[in-house]
Amino acid sequence: MGPCTTFHIGDKVVYPNHGVGTIENISTRSFGSQSERFYLLRLTYNSLTVMVPFSHVSDVGLRKVTKATEANRVLAFLSTVDRKRTQDWKDRFKENSEKMRVGGLSGVSEVFKELVMLQTGKPLSFREKKMLDCARRMLITEISIARNMSEKCAIELLTKTLAKANLPMPEAM
Repeated sequence: MGPCTTFHIGDKVVYPNHGVGTIENISTRSFGSQSERFYLLRLTYNSLTVMVPFSHVSDVGLRKVTKATEANRVLAFLSTVDRKRTQDWKDRFKENSEKMRVGGLSGVSEVFKELVMLQTGKPLSFREKKMLDCARRMLITEISIARNMSEKCAIELLTKTLAKANLPMPEAM
């Protein structure tokens, strides 16, 4: 079955673009003569339950929550000053969508930082605002779990971290 069998009931996992969830159950459903195994996960952010077929785990980019060491690398990246890259918004949106889906926490942090930097210069499009909000929520949740702190403390930590790069912490949409 491959890498899909690495999740167990109770594991905290990241469902890209949706946030962190907990595997609540592993079940099998039959569709005619076919049967498919599913992870049933409950999202932390809105308590929605999502069923992810084993066969789609890699397509959707389901992964374990980042460890503290990786979270620390992401925080270090967010605290550094970058120069702005200019790019057509459609290309940027496509690239950022891909990073959000398969880039792990570091990909999410790259999208977050780039959109925060852009927003300091001009208003973002509605789609990019939504992407920034999603990246913000995912960073807060994952850092709070990886560092074993409350979301309120994770927001304070991110605010201080971004301040080192002279960037503001964006408000939730």
